[in-house]
Amino acid sequence: MKTLLVGLVLVSTSSFAHETSYSSDSCNVDINGGVSISKSDIEFLKHDKSLYKIVNNSTLVIKGEEVPLTSNQQILVTQFSTDIRALIPQAKNVATDALSLASEGVSLVFNELLGENNAVVEDLSTHFNEINYEIEKSFSADQTIYFDEDGFSRNEFFGDDFEERIESAVEQTIQNSIGSLMVAVGQELLFSGGNMDAFEAKMENFEEQMEYEMELRGKDIEKRANALCDALIAIDRIEENMRNEISEVAKFDILTASAKNQNRT
Repeated sequence: MKTLLVGLVLVSTSSFAHETSYSSDSCNVDINGGVSISKSDIEFLKHDKSLYKIVNNSTLVIKGEEVPLTSNQQILVTQFSTDIRALIPQAKNVATDALSLASEGVSLVFNELLGENNAVVEDLSTHFNEINYEIEKSFSADQTIYFDEDGFSRNEFFGDDFEERIESAVEQTIQNSIGSLMVAVGQELLFSGGNMDAFEAKMENFEEQMEYEMELRGKDIEKRANALCDALIAIDRIEENMRNEISEVAKFDILTASAKNQNRT
């Protein structure tokens, strides 16, 4: 019975993740180095050594020296920098909305079992609010964001798997609330005349309906995840143009991006 409850709850946290991930599910992305984004600079690194940086979206600096640019080169550098910065709020919004969808899913489960305004949902909401706060803090304009081949490797939150963090919160809440859940299950069994098969059939039907509703509500997140992928592909093209036009950065290929599903909508 405990396994049934855990599985039912976890499907609500994972159903969106396999379709609307803001990272690997939409794109093939290879980061061939590190990228550090601060309020003033975007710096590209390899093995923690600076390759080049763009200051204030306009000035290209290599080994501490400003690189003189033609007007066309300047357009490319500025577009490259501004488009990278535009990714940050996009990625944050997809992550927070996916988290909100997960919270809504597990709330549906526990409200079905325990009724509205139950302590389990309140406890889960606390966990999800903490994760949401960490996302907001990590993507704050005041923070320097760093990522490389391993993802957000200098960030304690994004260094862990996003889905695992959510599932861990759900499992911990279930462990702490197993007594209340078992009482609710017992009551449901009484209403079912003690028929375990009837109870499990009811829960399976509820699970199917919940998955359907979560898929519908996740379509917008999926579209924005695809848009994020498209933005990454566009940035990859700009980088390629920079490498062709600016000899000083010709050998630095930091980003490679392509869509996994070319026929997506």
